[in-house]
Amino acid sequence: MSLQDQFTQAQADSKNLPERPDNMTLLKIYALFKQASSGDATGDRPGFTDMVGRAKFDAWDALKGTSQEDAMQQYIDLIEELKG
Repeated sequence: MSLQDQFTQAQADSKNLPERPDNMTLLKIYALFKQASSGDATGDRPGFTDMVGRAKFDAWDALKGTSQEDAMQQYIDLIEELKG
């Protein structure tokens, strides 16, 4: 199975986890997904009043320089770990 196929499967699996991950794990899932699918963070950091958007952007921006393939693999590994 190719890395892209594994990534697609992990996306589907992420919707059926046995329990909801904590917020920090959810941010990591989001950031890895964005890095894997879009590359480095782009655009302006959300304003102070958008705390959720700001946290998501910061988590994604922290992965700057990580290759899309590495982010895919980390995403796959994290979802596998959460599946138990």
